[in-house]
Amino acid sequence: MRFLPWRRKQRSEPIGEAEAYERSYGTPSAGVRVVKLPPRRPRDRQALELGERLRLAFLERLERRR
Repeated sequence: MRFLPWRRKQRSEPIGEAEAYERSYGTPSAGVRVVKLPPRRPRDRQALELGERLRLAFLERLERRR
């Protein structure tokens, strides 16, 4: 006897986006279309370094408060 009959066995492989959409919403309507986005632009190294310096300065300031 199963205690939780509504639970299903887990699948061995993950489902794709199309199958997940179909399970959630049924057959897609004519208003739904898949859009391919362009690749992300490279991140600015200077901005990343500045952000890291700010983060370290904040952590240092927190440590001094103790």
